[in-house]
Amino acid sequence: MRNPTVLDAENPRLAWISVDPKYRRGQAQFAYQIRVASSEEKLISPDLWDSGKVISQESIGVKYGGTKLLSRQECWWQVRVWDVDEKASSWSEIGTWRMGLLNENDWQAKWIGAPWQTEEALPKPAGGPNGIPKDFGPPAPFLRKGFHINKPISKAVAYVTGLGYFEFYANGEKIGNDVLVPNQTNYGKRPNLSKSLINVEDDFRKYKVMYLAYDITDNLQIGENIIGSILGNGFYNPAKFWTQGYGSPRFLGQVHITYKDGTEEVIVSDESWKIAQGPILMNMVYYGEIYDARKKIKDWASPKLKDSVWKNVVLRKAPEGELVAHSASTDKVTERIQPVSIEKVSEGKYKVDFGVEISGWVKLKNVRGPAGHKIDIAFNGNLYSGENSYILSGQGRETYTPRFNWFVFSGVEITNWPGELKAENITAEAVNTLIEESATFETSNRLLNDIHKIWRRSQIDNMHGGIVSDCPHRERSAYTGDGQVACSMVMQTYDAKNFYNKWIQDIIEAQNVHTGYVPNAAPWQPGCGGGVAWGAAVSIMPWEFYLHYGDRDLLEMSYGPMTEYIKYMKTWVNEDGVMYSQRKGSNGEVLKWFNLGEWEAPGKLLRDDLVHTFYLWRCLEIAMKTAEVLGKKDDYLKYRGLAQETRNAFYKEFYDPETGTYGDGGGNIFALKMGVPEEQYVTVKNSLINSIKNNEGHLDTGIYGTRYFFEVLAENGLNDLAYDAINKIDEPSYGYWLSLGATTTREAWDNSGSHNHPMFGGGLVWMYRNLAGMKTDPNTPAYRHIVFKPQIIDDLEYVSYTNNTPYGRAGINWENKPSEFEMNITVPIGCKATVYVPLEKKSTVLENDELPDIKNGVVFLRKTDSYAVYSVKSGEYKFSSKTE
Repeated sequence: MRNPTVLDAENPRLAWISVDPKYRRGQAQFAYQIRVASSEEKLISPDLWDSGKVISQESIGVKYGGTKLLSRQECWWQVRVWDVDEKASSWSEIGTWRMGLLNENDWQAKWIGAPWQTEEALPKPAGGPNGIPKDFGPPAPFLRKGFHINKPISKAVAYVTGLGYFEFYANGEKIGNDVLVPNQTNYGKRPNLSKSLINVEDDFRKYKVMYLAYDITDNLQIGENIIGSILGNGFYNPAKFWTQGYGSPRFLGQVHITYKDGTEEVIVSDESWKIAQGPILMNMVYYGEIYDARKKIKDWASPKLKDSVWKNVVLRKAPEGELVAHSASTDKVTERIQPVSIEKVSEGKYKVDFGVEISGWVKLKNVRGPAGHKIDIAFNGNLYSGENSYILSGQGRETYTPRFNWFVFSGVEITNWPGELKAENITAEAVNTLIEESATFETSNRLLNDIHKIWRRSQIDNMHGGIVSDCPHRERSAYTGDGQVACSMVMQTYDAKNFYNKWIQDIIEAQNVHTGYVPNAAPWQPGCGGGVAWGAAVSIMPWEFYLHYGDRDLLEMSYGPMTEYIKYMKTWVNEDGVMYSQRKGSNGEVLKWFNLGEWEAPGKLLRDDLVHTFYLWRCLEIAMKTAEVLGKKDDYLKYRGLAQETRNAFYKEFYDPETGTYGDGGGNIFALKMGVPEEQYVTVKNSLINSIKNNEGHLDTGIYGTRYFFEVLAENGLNDLAYDAINKIDEPSYGYWLSLGATTTREAWDNSGSHNHPMFGGGLVWMYRNLAGMKTDPNTPAYRHIVFKPQIIDDLEYVSYTNNTPYGRAGINWENKPSEFEMNITVPIGCKATVYVPLEKKSTVLENDELPDIKNGVVFLRKTDSYAVYSVKSGEYKFSSKTE
């Protein structure tokens, strides 16, 4: 995170990126020096840490090594580096961070809530899936606390949280631009969790609640002050038939005020706070939001209001979850979209089209009408977004934005609009966990660009609360299977470091401490079905995170949970080495939703035991590689042996020697991903080719086979087939969705089910790794060593991909001209690359219009049938291959 407002890591890890405007080749960091101080003024002579000059090329994950940091410690830091010529840079811009409340006894505040609510969560609705609760609970509570300040303030910081969602205010102003906070976690134990629709034991590794810190120095004043909060139900109190609530809404907070005379005061949440019911009549993440502006409490968070008629709050039980710093990005309004059309259907009824499906809400502006007039907002083509209504106060021009829910829509239908609805009256606001796009991708084929675009939209639509959901409307659950197939694509498209650092920890913490079982979603909600490939996220996500971000610490933290999950998986392995999970219920029946294999294939699903065994091998392979990275030699040998045993079992059980295949629908894809025996290779490859031809060039895979479909083809000399499959516009294909007008990716190839699922995006890594041809070397992760190996398609004139790696911007841009191939590459400072330049017979390779020369930093390595291979260091290079 950049300048995090709260951290609870005792030794935060620091990182920086070096840049060279001149792009001199071979540039690298020779050494660094970090200085950290307790104020900006003290940086010149730092009082917390001066690393001195450290001879090292490392610039990511450098641990703070100074004076022990205390609770609420504020830190300012800078770094400078020496380049390859041992010339020092200037000092960097100043960064900051604040420590959180590190000790349990630092918390003086108490959890508080509304006296008209009980401790318990709202009951689930009666009537099964279509049941609608008769009572969505009382209106959202508004809480406030008054206090007096009689001397000048030096600093005031609020450490606050609320469950399920909260907003924090000081003297009439909302603090910060966060929405839908805190991030979603397993907050604590839940009563009757094991009696839910799809149940797991409530024996998770860890429970936690995230708190935030806000600097409110400028919001306080000499004299009377008010701080306050509004509470929403969120996932703490969801009342959906497939979910399980924790309890009624509650708040926790304390404000630390430091005065200029050196004294301190702490304002805490306790029984002295006041509370009232506000205008938000209903807020439920699965049912919507209703706001009655007639009940708006003017100046409720201001000293102007006298709260003598307000009730006192009551104390609430603390959740079992450990309070942890919110060191991950929050949800925010990330985009504002104006209507592309407004159609009047009848008096007061309008259809508004925003042109793209988003996850968020609509903002109504400058509405005038009589008190009690109700405007209803319906979301097009989406039965799962719930209600949204606004009841006017009748007090002049009114503006409304929802607070504690999001909706999914590309258009809305407005009913009972007073007067004429104009474009300036309505805006769509996209809301998601803040995640910056780090990559660019473009080709000469518009279809590929559009596929990439609709996946990106679907991906961010599903990012809320620091998790990725399967769909942002119907289930809103953090499915681990969907997450693991797409995570590599996400990490190569977005700066997702703090996002996945949080979600991977959620997955680890959701593991059953007794059995090693990893549930089908994390944080867990009991509507989440899945199987072996879902739990495999505990291995796949940390490994992909390590590859892309070089985080050895997180990999080490994940290693134990990886091996515990393998132990669980092996309880389902038979004497032949084949895994077949058949978890049963209390009545002895096999539970379908715990034992799934492949999912959402266009035809018949693969055998479950084939998919289970493949993922056992995948987890063993990752454990083997992780053990090697961590220097665990005995474990490396152990898991290497188990991986080979599983591979052999897979060959024996699933290969049909008569037909020479492991099966359509992805069977051959999985086998080739594992690496088939040499004597089978040609037969299996031909079987895959014939299968694709029989499907008229289409894929036939579900979410897990699709993850590897294009890459496996490309890696086995069949890149033309991969391109042909992705270039289709009829079913089953991504292009088929686009032909139907999709702006997001779908749950199923036939366009059934949800119309906003990002899971099939996992297969699109082929665009970056194979088509553009840029990938990180697993032996030197985080793009410290990059392999550039484009796989040319005659139909494409150009492909471009760039990404801001942990060490800086890297990228490739290639053009395929009639008699010349040209590729431009960028290698970040301190990194190196192996470059494969495509060539034909009698081709001449040039670099920057000259023959490649070691004097220019280009070292020839070898020639293959299709490539000339070179080694280069950091810098920008222009390779070309001309046909004589």
